[in-house]
Amino acid sequence: MQKLLIPFDGSDNAARALDYALRLAKRTPTQLHVVTVHPESVVYGEIQVYVSKEKMDELQRKHCEDILQSALDAARAAGVPVTSEILTGDTAAAIVARAEALGCDSIVMGTRGMGAVGNLVMGSVATKVVHLTKLPVTLVK
Repeated sequence: MQKLLIPFDGSDNAARALDYALRLAKRTPTQLHVVTVHPESVVYGEIQVYVSKEKMDELQRKHCEDILQSALDAARAAGVPVTSEILTGDTAAAIVARAEALGCDSIVMGTRGMGAVGNLVMGSVATKVVHLTKLPVTLVK
C-alpha cells in the first residue's frame, strides 16, 4: 500500500491536490495522511491585552481542525483510508519532516494557497518542500 502525505490548507489548489490523490487511491491501494500546519503564533505588545497567546493558539487550532475536517470527509466519502494531523512550525520543514517520519512514498500538494498573500506563501512553501525533501513531490495546479 502506498502512503501519500497531502498538505491541506482549504484552498482550491489544495482541494485539487486532494482530489488528485483520491483518484490515485482508487487505482492503487493508498493510505492518505492529510496535514495542515499551524504556524507558531506570536502575540505582540498591546494585542496581548485583548487576546492571549493561548487564545490565539486555540482559535488557530480550531480553524485547522475545520480545514482538516473537509479533507477527511472527502476521503471517507471516496472510501480511501485517511488520517490527519495538525503540525506546528515552519510550514515546509514540518511537511517534509512528517512525510519522512511516516515513511511516506510521496507528497502531493497544491502550488498555491489561500488568497493573494497565501498565493505567495504557498507557492514558496511548495518550492521549499521540493528543495527540502528527497521524496517525490507531485504539484497540482
